Amino acid sequence: MIRRVAIFAAVVAAIWTLNALLAGDLIAGVMISPYVLQVITLAGINVILAVSLNLINGFTGQFSIGHAGFMAIGAYTSAFVSVTFGPRLEQAMHVLPDGPRRGAVLLLVLAVGAICAAAAGFLVGVPSLRLRGDYLAIVTLGFGEIIRVFILNIDAVGGARGFSGIPKYSNFGWVYFFAIATIVVVSRIVNSSFGRTLLAVREDEIAAEAMGVNTTRSKVISFVISSAIAGIAGGLFAHYLMYIHTNSFTFLKSIEIIIMIVLGGMGSITGSVVGAVLYIALTEGLRTFEQYRMVIFSALLVLIMIFRPQGLMGHRELFGRKRREGPPATPRLEA
Repeated sequence: MIRRVAIFAAVVAAIWTLNALLAGDLIAGVMISPYVLQVITLAGINVILAVSLNLINGFTGQFSIGHAGFMAIGAYTSAFVSVTFGPRLEQAMHVLPDGPRRGAVLLLVLAVGAICAAAAGFLVGVPSLRLRGDYLAIVTLGFGEIIRVFILNIDAVGGARGFSGIPKYSNFGWVYFFAIATIVVVSRIVNSSFGRTLLAVREDEIAAEAMGVNTTRSKVISFVISSAIAGIAGGLFAHYLMYIHTNSFTFLKSIEIIIMIVLGGMGSITGSVVGAVLYIALTEGLRTFEQYRMVIFSALLVLIMIFRPQGLMGHRELFGRKRREGPPATPRLEA
């Protein structure tokens, strides 16, 4: 336990040291362009989203395609709180230096966004997670679109104009701090007794119920945790770009997150990280091909699915023992 805490502390210290260097736009005498820094930071947000969704789709065996909706709730809720109450919160913490004060406000607004996203996940999960396969996918898809359209008609958060004027509380350091924290939390869940319950639900839900597992309760808890983490990712996204619009949280955003975990390997936390980084690297790296970019990207995905259908990592982890052998943990789609 002490060793793990020491490793986590060392990683966090390294992240903040790197963040301090990036704040000066300088690493070993080499200038880092704002574009490259933004891509690296957005890759960290993708890691949070992919790892959190893999808890549902990969480890619990469900098929949710509305993850962008929970991200939107976290983004808009935390942004509204920071814009409305942020100056007063900073004034109330005037005894703290500027950096820790802004960090404390960010943690508060992210907590509010995570709680709201978790509450939404509970409200959606309780009735919908009694369903299976494509029925669950349709419900989560509908929920994501309902949230987007609902936000689009709220003038208090900008409506169709988008929400601007959000303070820039988030940065590279905070994004990767939460990325590491997400990996640690999900890893601890998966390797716990509750995690084994989720794996049992994934492998055979009927058999798990026969053994006395409350499958609906397990799925709802997993769904709520995943939704809360997506809300945190949304809050970091909003406070990094300082402007958000519902176009950033469409059905296509949910599909992008699914592509990340399928690309890396469903049922692998390391695969989620690899898929998230590889996805943004491919989409940004292929921009030089202009109109052929998405064609090439789609062709690469098809090739991966043909020659490596279980994803790049399969069930393997970079650290720790290999998980259950067998086919990839793709959710069953039932007619």
